[in-house]
Amino acid sequence: MFEYYPEGWLIDTPENRAATQSISAVNDACRDGQILEGRALVCDSSHNLLVDLGCMKGMIPREEGALGIREGTTRDIAIISRVNRPVCFLVTGFEKKTDGTITAILSRRAAQEKCMKEHISNLIPGDVIDARITHLENFGAFADIGCGIVALLPIDAISVSRIDHPRERFTVGMDIRTVIKSAESNRITLSHKELLGTWEENVAMFSAGETVAGIVRSVEPYGIFVELSPNLAGLAETKEDVFSGQQASVYIKSILPARMKVKLVIIDTFDFSYRPTAPKYFFSGNHLDRFVYSPPDSEKEIATDFNTHSP
Repeated sequence: MFEYYPEGWLIDTPENRAATQSISAVNDACRDGQILEGRALVCDSSHNLLVDLGCMKGMIPREEGALGIREGTTRDIAIISRVNRPVCFLVTGFEKKTDGTITAILSRRAAQEKCMKEHISNLIPGDVIDARITHLENFGAFADIGCGIVALLPIDAISVSRIDHPRERFTVGMDIRTVIKSAESNRITLSHKELLGTWEENVAMFSAGETVAGIVRSVEPYGIFVELSPNLAGLAETKEDVFSGQQASVYIKSILPARMKVKLVIIDTFDFSYRPTAPKYFFSGNHLDRFVYSPPDSEKEIATDFNTHSP
């Protein structure tokens, strides 16, 4: 079965290059219903996308630019924003112009319909899939889960350690792994924190007596929460002139698995602008039925149960 990927994953693959190396190869792709990718060069005044196939030019008519354009449920910005970026499509035919040049007629909508039918409609909660961040909002990140079809990753599902904005974890264009949180009527909601490791897996990277780097996440009257990793934060004693978002050097005073606590002492803090790096994943499988964050001997259990039955 054909595998579906976020838009942009195919364009530099040997398979895509082979399928666009000649007009006859593009014709074969048309016959076989093969999804291809090319770079959108221009969005004309009628909002048709002109695409570079390498061996020839292609055109995606406006109504074929995305799911929902024809019905009026998707705005034209979904087409305009693809200029100078890879687009996926099916080749639906060819048009010979008066000067003898041949233009391939393409449909991004048809590629998305195929992806929706054969891939996205079969996803169930707990499935782990590849995604690519498309844009960031205060409430979460949007990610392409196949052929330019976008799903929401809410901010509270990005990591166990709380953040103020998704830009603290992701950049637009970053490739990530996600887990399906819910799938109802092909409307997908994603999660991410379950792939970043349990409390035990994260705390195993640290030892009492070490001084390590962290990020101040919250300053409370009773202490200061410092992130040691995206799925692990410790509590430091109060200290003056410490603010959320600062980098910190912290001494690990003690690690208490039963209480799921890491006690810290802040050595120093400083302002520093950092760029998010690719997440480190502890789970490498394709499906999660249940994720238990808390250690076995913890006083309370923190877990995510995924509904493994499709709606």
